[in-house]
Amino acid sequence: MTSPRVTLIRGAELVASPWKNGGGVTRQIACEAGSGKHDFAWRISVADVAQPGPFSRFEGVDRTLVLLEGAGMLLDEGSVTHSLTHPLDLVRFAGEASIAARLVDGATRDFNLMVHRDEARGTLSVWQAGETHHVDAHTVLLYCAQGSQQVRIDLDDEKKLEQGDTLRIDAASNVKIETHGNGALLAIELNMKSQ
Repeated sequence: MTSPRVTLIRGAELVASPWKNGGGVTRQIACEAGSGKHDFAWRISVADVAQPGPFSRFEGVDRTLVLLEGAGMLLDEGSVTHSLTHPLDLVRFAGEASIAARLVDGATRDFNLMVHRDEARGTLSVWQAGETHHVDAHTVLLYCAQGSQQVRIDLDDEKKLEQGDTLRIDAASNVKIETHGNGALLAIELNMKSQ
């Protein structure tokens, strides 16, 4: 059995890239290359949304957004409106959908998971401090959305995450993860369809 590979990604070291339309900036946390048909199999990032407007379309991509900071936004998808108005509110939608964002009260920050559905599978859940989880995935990412957390992997490897930090665990086969501290983690479990 391969031991898990653990990488700590500090939020303070992420590079901000402005959007082409000037509506905000994105900080990419991690990305898995695609098979050649697509730029990526999966990608996670944090975005600062400064103004309302349409979302970019991503054909064949499943998207999950989580509100991190700010009063939030309303996402209009035809006659349906998705609300992200409380911290850790979550919405899932197809990347090819026509989505327009309205800001509730000023700029927001959100967490963004994008997965090409023909290349990978991804799930996102919210973990609270003091919980124990067992994971079995190609890659697991733990993003510290609130507070700070001590994360222990298989009883021997422990890392401290501050808000905005991410712990990446590759080859996370039957791994036990314990969390201590305060706040919340976003746990993303990713598996490539070809593996």
